[in-house]
Amino acid sequence: MGLLAGVVKTAAVAGTAQATRHAVNRHAAEKDARAYSEAQEEVQGEQVAYAQPQQAAPDPQEDAISQLERLGALKNQGILTEEEFQAQKAKVLGT
Repeated sequence: MGLLAGVVKTAAVAGTAQATRHAVNRHAAEKDARAYSEAQEEVQGEQVAYAQPQQAAPDPQEDAISQLERLGALKNQGILTEEEFQAQKAKVLGT
C-alpha cells in the first residue's frame, strides 16, 4: 500500500499546485484587465479634453466696437447724455 499511498499523495499535491496556479493566473488576469480598463478610460478622458475646442479670447477691437454700439444705442434711447456718451467712449477707446 505504500506505492498507492505515494501515488495518491503525489496526485493530491499536483492537483493542489495546479489549482493554486490557476487561481494565481486568474487573479493576475483580472488585475491586468482592471489596469487596462482604467488606462483606456484615462486615455479616452484625455481625448475628450483635447477634442473640446478652446474658447478664443474675444478680439479687443471687436469688443470695443460692440461696447461703442451699446453706448450709441443708450444715447439714442435718451438714457445717456452726450457728455456721458463721450466720457464712456473715451474710456472704451483708452483716450
